[in-house]
Amino acid sequence: MIHHSDRGSNHTSFRFAQRSQDNGILPSMGSVGDSYDNVLMENFWSTLKIELFYRTSWRTRNDAEYAIFTYIDGWYNSRRIQKELGDLSPDEYETAWHHQQTNLTEPPITTPAPTGSR
Repeated sequence: MIHHSDRGSNHTSFRFAQRSQDNGILPSMGSVGDSYDNVLMENFWSTLKIELFYRTSWRTRNDAEYAIFTYIDGWYNSRRIQKELGDLSPDEYETAWHHQQTNLTEPPITTPAPTGSR
């Protein structure tokens, strides 16, 4: 797991770093003075809130965790249409890529020239 954060004092403290390390969490922080690395995460959180959190309520924490996992792993990372992928989902894009690679590596099919008189 990777925990990405800004350089706020709570995330740069020794205690937080030690606790993260003890739990196998890798720290990730952006450079000072820019927000470029946070743009993708902010977009993800916004999408998650709009498409899942604001539309649903759960009875238990386990229900919420399962719903979040299902959304991320079952929809967001695999089936969500992405403009950058030619309006395909990651699964569709990967399938098309593999199909293209297979077609490139197969020898071309040739048909023998017809025999007989002209």
